[in-house]
Amino acid sequence: MELVRKGIHLCSLLIPILYFFLSKEQALKILIPLTAIIILVDITRYYSKPVQRVFMETFGALLRKHETDSARKRLNGASYVMISATLCVLLFPKLVTITSFSVLIICDLTAALIGLRFGKRKFFSKSLEGSLAFFVSGMFVVLLTPKIGNLFTEYLIGFVAVAIGAVVEALSITIDDNLSIPLSVGVTMWAMYSIFIPSLNIYHFG
Repeated sequence: MELVRKGIHLCSLLIPILYFFLSKEQALKILIPLTAIIILVDITRYYSKPVQRVFMETFGALLRKHETDSARKRLNGASYVMISATLCVLLFPKLVTITSFSVLIICDLTAALIGLRFGKRKFFSKSLEGSLAFFVSGMFVVLLTPKIGNLFTEYLIGFVAVAIGAVVEALSITIDDNLSIPLSVGVTMWAMYSIFIPSLNIYHFG
């Protein structure tokens, strides 16, 4: 079931891929209403028996235990993915959004699969093996995602941001990692571009 969940999660990679070809305004026109609908359905299932029945029959097998807790009424992972995508597009330059959201999709997937299969050593609340898989796959994401000037410093910034994301993913925090990972990677990249390459117009891309 975890493989099925991660396979569906991988489909979210379409978001940064499509955003590459869209303007910020076009992306938000799609993401905001879509996110609102998904959140509305996610919340309504806790208060409407018919909606809950259909929702659970369709997606119940994919939900984790905390996502079905009627007392706490937590949003499911899909809702957080859409919230995260909308916030990243809204807050960050396009280059940062594409990289940070791709890191979420690819690295969270590899960390989970490697951690479940080979994880033996503890690293915060996750396994060291999973966190290393997160970082290594994140390096490949940084190498493949667009850059402004293809400067060596741009790649270093990406590697540092991925390392921060790996630590955030491993920490036991109450914020869903579908939010915490791309936001931490995005903020790190944005700040480091501003500090170390201020002459490079990060908004020039896209």
